[in-house]
Amino acid sequence: MISVAQAQAALFDLVSPLPVEWVPLAAGLGRVLAQDLRASRAQPPFDASAMDGYAMRAADAVAGSRVQVIGESAAGHAFGGAVSSGQAVRIFTGAVVPKGADCIVIQEDVTPFGDHITITETTSAGAHIRPAGNDFDADFILQSPTRLRAADLALLAAMNHAQLPVYRQPQVAIISTGDELVLPGQMPGPDQIIASNTFGIKAQLEQLGAKARILPIARDNDASLRLAFDLAAGADLIVTIGGASVGDHDLVGAVAAEQGLDRQFYKVAMRPGKPLMAGRMGNAIMLGLPGNPVSAMVCTEVFLHPIIEGLQGLPLQARQPSYAQLAHDIGPNGNREHYMRADITESGHLNVFENQDSAKLRLYAQARALVVRPPNDGPQPAGAVLPFIPLG
Repeated sequence: MISVAQAQAALFDLVSPLPVEWVPLAAGLGRVLAQDLRASRAQPPFDASAMDGYAMRAADAVAGSRVQVIGESAAGHAFGGAVSSGQAVRIFTGAVVPKGADCIVIQEDVTPFGDHITITETTSAGAHIRPAGNDFDADFILQSPTRLRAADLALLAAMNHAQLPVYRQPQVAIISTGDELVLPGQMPGPDQIIASNTFGIKAQLEQLGAKARILPIARDNDASLRLAFDLAAGADLIVTIGGASVGDHDLVGAVAAEQGLDRQFYKVAMRPGKPLMAGRMGNAIMLGLPGNPVSAMVCTEVFLHPIIEGLQGLPLQARQPSYAQLAHDIGPNGNREHYMRADITESGHLNVFENQDSAKLRLYAQARALVVRPPNDGPQPAGAVLPFIPLG
């Protein structure tokens, strides 16, 4: 057995960013920007009014002054002339501030009378004007790699980018194995169970930006497994679930070797998730997950999460933990790194579940954190600060 850190290092050696492709701005949500992008112009590109009111010289914007209104500036329809002493231009939010004006007197601070207004409140120079480049200038750069959020897409639109260079989404093939499995909605036999973690893992990978496809269940025979690997052709990552242990019916390792697997490791000193296998099969990375539901989901968080991010050009690194205090005492840990399901209380403390059975998927669904215990860690009292991986 190797440590979790050693297993991660061996896996990370197999990962390199996928090729870059260009996508429309509207298709950029969740994708990872692959190149720095520069704004094509400043935002706003001109001095703009922040309020509805009157553009004029601050020297005239004195309570009691009376000025002549000589025109109008609306958004998309700028006033073509200039403002001189004793003059004002009716202006609306977002419109270009006319030449000669250096403040906006809001409409509540004037009394209109025909083509003149009387100032009722003194306004200082620069008031209610958004200068050109107030948001960003023409040299502003959105740096890569960045996983694009809705706000980033709005920013890129303002920067005038209609097409975006992004890393290709990882293509993942998921293969569940075992005669005991049936798909949800099917009628299981008396000695069968539902393939559950398959769908949780698919969702986890897609939340990270991958495109995952569930292949037909591979039965416990060489021919079925060979067919499953054939169907996985073209994937960047092949994930098998179950069949990677040492039982008579655990055939994944042997069949994968026949298919050209260059195995990097087998078995990791962690709990849950000990029977973990990884390597390269042709152009694809292969990761063989344990069959126990919680073991498979935990290994997805610890190993698959960084791989998917690395394939998309994000920093290739182990999950960075958060830290919180324990809500109660917990006992000593064994000789394997332990990822313990826990809830987070309203006060932000970690409530570690007493039952850590790797077959109890219900408890995993209730968990909001995986508390990370190093091998042979001693008892920890309430209030001790421990690292944890947040669960979405």
